[in-house]
Amino acid sequence: MTALSPPPPAIARAFRLALDAASAWAGATAPNPPVGCAVLAVDGEVLAVRAHRGAGLPHAETAALDACRDRWDAVHSLVVTLEPCNHHGRTPPCSEAILASTARAVWIGARDPNPAVAGGGAERLSAAGLDVAFVEGPLAAESARLVAPFAMRATRGRPWLTLKQAFTADGSMIPPPGQKTFSSEASLDLAHALRRRADAMITGSGTILADAPLLTVRRTPDPRRTPRRLAILDRRGRVPSAYLAAARECGLEPSIHLDIPALLADLADGGALEALVEAGPTLSAAFLAAGLWDEHVTITKVARPGDPDTVETVLRRPVV
Repeated sequence: MTALSPPPPAIARAFRLALDAASAWAGATAPNPPVGCAVLAVDGEVLAVRAHRGAGLPHAETAALDACRDRWDAVHSLVVTLEPCNHHGRTPPCSEAILASTARAVWIGARDPNPAVAGGGAERLSAAGLDVAFVEGPLAAESARLVAPFAMRATRGRPWLTLKQAFTADGSMIPPPGQKTFSSEASLDLAHALRRRADAMITGSGTILADAPLLTVRRTPDPRRTPRRLAILDRRGRVPSAYLAAARECGLEPSIHLDIPALLADLADGGALEALVEAGPTLSAAFLAAGLWDEHVTITKVARPGDPDTVETVLRRPVV
């Protein structure tokens, strides 16, 4: 970057704003990835922050630049969590929008992982004379994690799989008689946040027969505009039609599957980027044994009343 650029602390603050904006729309943008963008003046003032909000809607860079039209001459730098696109899809390339602006510098969090379009946005901007740089360290790691579900579908043909399990203090996943859950309020908030960022829920017929879970997002705002998929593994056809009807009334799109590979392929074909596995011990163990998980979230109730649950999150492979 040239000496005439926003100071590094301003870049870092802008990236924090862009990451938070993008995260707020995770689970609502499929089949596109969540992306955030901030526009800065040369002194580091943040002129606008925008996120991509759904397929067919403006990309983050275009939306952020459009918000700066009344201060066009002040636009100097963009920070964006994902490499600007350089191809025509439902919307024009973001690289063109940036080149049509007064921006002179672009900071990028993660490269476009989609082999079908082969990126190219950074190279095009650089060839046009803009200063282009990729951030490193924690900001790069957060940007990579944000786009990891999109990368998983683009490169491996399946959704990113988050497996959530809740355990009692003695290691059981079965709630006490007459209860549907034993987790704390904070853990329930986390569970619903995981649902909100997922495009699909995965469960088994045993879980549905045991307590007919609602599996909707209720404890946090949900920006999703389309029904969330509910994929049910049901080899023996045990799920009642009444449950499927109730799920549709709650804004879910239920589907029945006979095996895990076909279930995952169906979700990927439908554009799902991330699926949350909320199932009983048997189906959860099957996903773990097959290595079909990317993020494993465990919530364990502690024996001492009033103490917070123990929450552990493990990533199965490095996020790049």
